[in-house]
Amino acid sequence: MKTKIASLCMAAVFSVLAFASNSSAAEEGFYDKDHIRGFISFGADFRGMLPSAHDYINTVAFKGINGGTLKHKGDSTVYRLATNPKYNKFNQFYPNLHFNIGAQYKQFLTWFNINFAITQVSERPAKKSQAMDENGKTSNFPLYDARWFNYGADWMFGWKTLGENAFFNLIPAVGIGFNMMNIHFTSNYIITNLESNDESIMRDRYYSTMAATFTAELEARLQFEQFSIGLYAGYRVIRYNELNVEGANLDTEDFNTDNNGDTWFVGLRFGWTFLSLWDKKQQDKI
Repeated sequence: MKTKIASLCMAAVFSVLAFASNSSAAEEGFYDKDHIRGFISFGADFRGMLPSAHDYINTVAFKGINGGTLKHKGDSTVYRLATNPKYNKFNQFYPNLHFNIGAQYKQFLTWFNINFAITQVSERPAKKSQAMDENGKTSNFPLYDARWFNYGADWMFGWKTLGENAFFNLIPAVGIGFNMMNIHFTSNYIITNLESNDESIMRDRYYSTMAATFTAELEARLQFEQFSIGLYAGYRVIRYNELNVEGANLDTEDFNTDNNGDTWFVGLRFGWTFLSLWDKKQQDKI
């Protein structure tokens, strides 16, 4: 599946580049660097996870609560929680921020989209929870806030369909990139390596998994000379790799960590386009 996505990404990128190059070549041989304009933009959006991605977050982050085993460091005794702590599950929707930096040549746009989700937190119901071993011996284990966030970057390619300087424009775009998912678990649960059967204990830290991405979006933009405001919506294909915890991959049957993490999104961005050398020369003539 990941190979197919990568092939689709590359085909889309080369198609856009070929179209832009042919359009430029028809006018001036290849392109005129004096017409290149840099731009930056900032934006915020709401993103919605598909049911599989939503289940993934709530299954993995809270897996230890439901039948997980615990150990104290340096102690061979295995414990189970006496009662399940009452954590709130994570929502299907979350806010996301992004920063874009790129270049425009006539109607063609290319940019890097750096995006990150605001950390989602399910607060711990208590500082500690009581656990019991098979002989009835009890011990207290710390509880942590369950947390997750992600961040990533995409190399995007877009086209101003209604002209370079139109007041209103529709801009379809595609891009490839990566995304990093980070999850913080609720206590010091045992993780068993399925190949070696070695046991490790989760720590009070984030654990991460990376994924390749393919993004498609459409922006409706209003251009006020150098300033712009745009409403955009799109879909981001994300295929996460195995989540590695203390050197062991989580069991895919229980945790489903080879996960479809696709999201859709809708948001607003504000941009500023710098003057090209050609623009500056025209102003000097006035």
